[in-house]
Amino acid sequence: MVNKENYKSELRSAILHLNERGLYSASKWAAEQLMGIVMDGEKNIPVRYKYLKVNSSTRRRSRTDESPSTLGAGSNISTPVRDEYNDGMDNDYYLLAKSYFDCREYRRAAHVLRDQTEVEECELHFLVEMFLLSRASYDEKAGEKRKEEENIELEGPLGKSDALNQELVLLESELSVLQKNGTIDSFGLYLYGLVLKEKGSANLARIVLVDSVNSYPWNWNACAYHELRLHNESLAKYEHLEGTFGYSNYIQAEIAKVRYSLREFDQVEDIFEELLSNDPYRVEDMDVYSNVLYARECFSALSYLAHKVFMTDKYRPESCCIIGNYYSLKGQHEKSVMYFRRALKLNNKYLSAWTLMGHEYVEMKNTAAAVDAYRRAVDISPCDYRAWYGLGQAYEMMGMPLYALHYFKKSVFLQPNDSRLWIAMAQCYESDQLHMIEEAIKCYRRATNCNDSEAMALHHLAKLHAELGRSEEAAYYNKKYLEMMEDEEREGPDMVKALMFLAQHCKEQKRLEEAAVYCTRLLDYTGPEREQAKNLLRGIRLEQSSSPAMDIDQFPLE
Repeated sequence: MVNKENYKSELRSAILHLNERGLYSASKWAAEQLMGIVMDGEKNIPVRYKYLKVNSSTRRRSRTDESPSTLGAGSNISTPVRDEYNDGMDNDYYLLAKSYFDCREYRRAAHVLRDQTEVEECELHFLVEMFLLSRASYDEKAGEKRKEEENIELEGPLGKSDALNQELVLLESELSVLQKNGTIDSFGLYLYGLVLKEKGSANLARIVLVDSVNSYPWNWNACAYHELRLHNESLAKYEHLEGTFGYSNYIQAEIAKVRYSLREFDQVEDIFEELLSNDPYRVEDMDVYSNVLYARECFSALSYLAHKVFMTDKYRPESCCIIGNYYSLKGQHEKSVMYFRRALKLNNKYLSAWTLMGHEYVEMKNTAAAVDAYRRAVDISPCDYRAWYGLGQAYEMMGMPLYALHYFKKSVFLQPNDSRLWIAMAQCYESDQLHMIEEAIKCYRRATNCNDSEAMALHHLAKLHAELGRSEEAAYYNKKYLEMMEDEEREGPDMVKALMFLAQHCKEQKRLEEAAVYCTRLLDYTGPEREQAKNLLRGIRLEQSSSPAMDIDQFPLE
């Protein structure tokens, strides 16, 4: 005689084993067969009605912490902990719904669970099923999958459409009631935060997500939505965590990203090189590494990285962005745009792809497309200073400095320690349309305090003060510019201008020996400045008539 209980037990075990190994279709098949077994004495009910039958006899109570954690004002329920992996998992409805969920059949999952939650609030199944039910509603009934399909149908020139998630209001209402009643756990709060964020209620979403993290700190997804841009504070906390999680690649990657935001490229490069040696097939976060290699024009290293991620997993947004950076560095901007578009086909909310594609359109002088791409980026994340900066550049190219200044101000608010942003603002103020020189000087001064590695701000400060007739200030900044170039053993493009100004200024101030030194340095250059330096040296010799005559022959005039 067939032992149906044994079949059911074996099928339940098979579902778990298949699911553990990622065999989701086979797991779904087993779950459907489990639901298809008619027990002796049970009326053969059509499956569509059987799903609506509440069967709480197989549910088990779960063990919770002795003292439930508090969720602020959000919930009085702590997240349960299973005694064993299989305990509490023998509910057939749950297993079937979970198998549908894993196969991305969200409507089917929601349908199975819709009437399976009328049990005591502290049971594990209630909490888990409520999360799956709500998440299935979020992904399917609430319109996420349908919205993606509409995006494909309605997309504009850059994939932009007005498709919206139409049913978030209902889901928000359901989750709000659960939160007020205290019958929602940390995972439900996480989902509620997602819904609020999607609807644009960013502040309330942040509060709910903080409650979720406080209740269950291991849910990394809830933490990932916090972008407070407190870089130094974040760096201190991550370095503190290193004491406990010293071998965590995730912690190292987060430190690298914070240092990237602080533009500490040497340290970022070292961290990512170590990450790749420990985890050679890592694709996650490697697009940040590619940005560093791109900025430093490390062509060979970027080529190697692009090849490596292509061989590892070419159908990842990160991989497409890395390859896009590679072609951009080669000057093949059309091909670069193609890969950024491919990244957006894989994930149309991938922030870096929109921003980088905007940069490429700027290079191609396609300002309209660049503005569109940057606007999509700031729609996804208003905290992306690069997109605001890109918008400023685009409007500056179109000869609209007031618009450009507006966007540069937004970018500098988000990233106040980036000298490039202050310099961009200063150049807007300096433009012929605005000609606000004093404001430009203030911005250049801020840039000098923000690690202006190219010394551009110092040169511009010297030039503007000279134009305003402030020769002493101009001389001060020219000296600072020369000192910076000498300390770093670099030859800047404006060194000749600085030397010539200082030579003439010192001569006018009767500091003839100092003027002669600057003239001597100018003799090492070619061009008209060399001849001007010779004439200055002759003038200096004439003015030193009361002193021993200077031997002009000591300077190589030919």
